[in-house]
Order: sequence, then C-alpha cells, then structure tokens
Amino acid sequence: MNVASQIDAFRREWGARLIILGHHYQTSEVLAHADVIGDSLELSRKAAAAREAERIVFCGVHFMAESAALLAAPQQQVYMPDVQAGCPMAEMADLPRVSAAWDVLNRIDPGNWIPVVYVNSQADLKAFCGNRGGITCTSSNARKVLQWVLDQNRRIFFLPDEHLGTNTLHDMGFPDEAVVVYDPRQSGGAVPEAALRNCRMVAWKGFCRVHTLFTSEQVREVRRLHPAARVIVHPESPKEVARLADAHGSTAQIIDYVRAAPEGSIIVIGTERHLVERLAEEYRGRKTILTLWPSGCANMARTNPTKLFDLLSTWPERNRIAVSSDVAPDARLALDRMMRL
Repeated sequence: MNVASQIDAFRREWGARLIILGHHYQTSEVLAHADVIGDSLELSRKAAAAREAERIVFCGVHFMAESAALLAAPQQQVYMPDVQAGCPMAEMADLPRVSAAWDVLNRIDPGNWIPVVYVNSQADLKAFCGNRGGITCTSSNARKVLQWVLDQNRRIFFLPDEHLGTNTLHDMGFPDEAVVVYDPRQSGGAVPEAALRNCRMVAWKGFCRVHTLFTSEQVREVRRLHPAARVIVHPESPKEVARLADAHGSTAQIIDYVRAAPEGSIIVIGTERHLVERLAEEYRGRKTILTLWPSGCANMARTNPTKLFDLLSTWPERNRIAVSSDVAPDARLALDRMMRL
C-alpha cells in the first residue's frame, strides 16, 4: 500500500475526529489529503468550528498552526507534519526589538499608537499587540483594520510586513510620506524623529521572501509579451510592483479575480507558484493563467505526504503545537478584536 492509500485509510479510521487543513501554497500531493483548503486564518476558524475534531493537522507553516491552537477548543489538539516549517517574515519581528521600538514611539508621542500585527506573525507578537490595545489583520481585511485605528484618531505601528502596511495605506488615499519604515537593524530604526512625529504609520521592515522576488521589470516584460494580459499580485509585493499591476489582493481575492475573469482572459499572477500552477490547471482551455515569476516557499515545501503519514501513524508529542498560557490570552485578544470587526 502506497503512502497516499495509507493516509486515506487513517482518515477513514478517524473520521470526523480528525481534520486536515491545507494552505493554498502546499503542493497538490499534500492538498489531495486536506479536508479544508484555504488561507491561514480561515483554516484555523473552520477547524475550531469542527467540534468533533479531536486532532487538527495543519499543513502550512508554524504561525498558522499557532493560530489554530489559539482558536481551538480545549478538547482539540493541533499538530504539524513538520514543526520546522517556519515563516522567515514572522521571525523578522522578534519581541525584544519590537518592544524597544514601541518605547521609542511612545517616548515621541506617548499613548497615541495602536499596534497592528499581521496574522503572519508569532503568537508572542500577537500577545504583545493584544496587551497594548492592538489588533491583528489579514491581507484581506487590512484596510478595515487600519481604518479602525484611524477612526480613533490614533497612529499605526504595523508589524511585521512593510509592504502590506504600505500598500494598504496607499490604497486608502494616503501619500507615501504618511508611512515611515522602521529598520530594527539600525539604531533608532534609522528614522528621524521629525518623520516619526508626522507620519500616520510606522511599518516594520519585514518582508515575505516569496513576494519580494516580484519586480516592476517583470510586470513590464509581461506587458510587452502579453499586451492583453491582466496582472494581479499579492499585497506583500513591493509597492512599485503593486502599483504597476492591474490589481493586488490576498490569496482568496486572487482566486476570486481569476474566477470572475471572462473566458479567454490571460491572467498573470504574482504569488506562490503552487497556487498559480493549480489555477492554471483548473482553468486550462478556458483562461490562460501564468506566473509572474516562479517564486516558491521553501518552508511550505517542507510538508509532504510521507511526513503527513508519519504524523498520523505515530502522533508524536513533539509535533504538537501549543501556545503557552502566559501568551495565549493576550494573543487571542488581538485576534478577537479583529474578528469583531
């Protein structure tokens, strides 16, 4: 019996007591075994709602499994096939340096900041924000979350992705000068105090390695080769790429964009290549789906059917994902504030 058949046999044995979550960036071989496919937070919420599921297996990266653990019911346990599948962007905003930056901001303009943390972050950073009146956001709802801050006449400390923060505030009609990028590797973030006093947002200098491989030159080349093509990119892409594209949006929004496009369309997508390849196959013969650049996530690729079967057949405690009790309440608070919006 091959690995795929063994996984299916195990799923039949466990039935509703097991739910396997597959992020869009996983390979098709892994997603063939997923009960639910989607974006990270969407998957976590669906798993938490599946109350019969005693065991949740998250085929994704570490921060996603942490979010699932934060939202899970007490009787549910969360696992990953490979616990070493991390997210470099999430790791770019570590708590000591974020705390130091927070102190700098509040020394300049005390009490006038609200931290906004992208869900692509570690649980302790979510807790930091939750404890300070902050909130999480996704790439789909970032605009709504930023408006929530601005409606309070407060300023935004955006973590950990510079590009999502910058692109979203620009979409809301703010000029580039409204955003200051804080580089934690340099003293004082390498930001003049006057700039910190006058901006609407301080964006942490973090980035997604998948989406920063897209360039304006690639978009221009697409325009040359395929004049009729539409280009859509993820908002984690650099601002010059997002502004040259016809649209930018979250993974779910990219999928919806492709679905809504008329038959015969040529659509060039700037996001993780496994999703683009599946969309190309799904719409083959009806729409032409191309990748802006074949950019792949090495951490997503760590999960494979063999590791999934090894987990299902042994359930080692080392593969369980849990969030410590001193972090979880404040991290949930940041998530709850977003979900109430």
